[in-house]
Amino acid sequence: MTARAAATPRATLIADTAIRLLAERGMRGLTHRAVDEAAGLPPGSTSNHARTRAALLEAAVRRLTELEGAVLHTADMAAAAGAAEGPGPFAGLVATALHRHLTRHRALLVARYELALEATRRPELRAHYDRTGLSDFAGPLRTLLAAAGSRDPQRHALSLLAWCDGILFSCTAGTFSSTVPTEEELRESVREILTGMLAPRG
Repeated sequence: MTARAAATPRATLIADTAIRLLAERGMRGLTHRAVDEAAGLPPGSTSNHARTRAALLEAAVRRLTELEGAVLHTADMAAAAGAAEGPGPFAGLVATALHRHLTRHRALLVARYELALEATRRPELRAHYDRTGLSDFAGPLRTLLAAAGSRDPQRHALSLLAWCDGILFSCTAGTFSSTVPTEEELRESVREILTGMLAPRG
């Protein structure tokens, strides 16, 4: 079996365990043997699923995308776009998603940052990484911005996504790692950003 094969309970267990090890031990702590041991699988199970380290990392990235999509509720955000007119409701959707990630799923963020750094050294991982994770957040953001009246949803989505990514990093692994903004504080910050983006041209 390869990392590209259809997901099975064992494949999901292997990917979930790889993500957990990345968050707990860092990139050096992620090995096929370590995944087998942490997942309680017979020796060689992870190698049978993902024969190379690159394949194991790819499996982790793909699974991380699924998990983060559930945390950020990207599908719900896209579906709500039609009703999210103006900065208020939109800010609430984004703030809730960010706060959920910071308070309940920090390990996913740590694992993603480990993978992001590794992707700077592995071009094959870079391609997979760039197609996943917070980049999947960009589509719903563009839809929401367009519904809210943005004159340039593509550019505004990039700016807002960069701010979201910065908040997540700063409050997980950066200067403010010991501080998690409240959902209301996040909502107010997003609202301020959106008010500037959506203001009529003078």
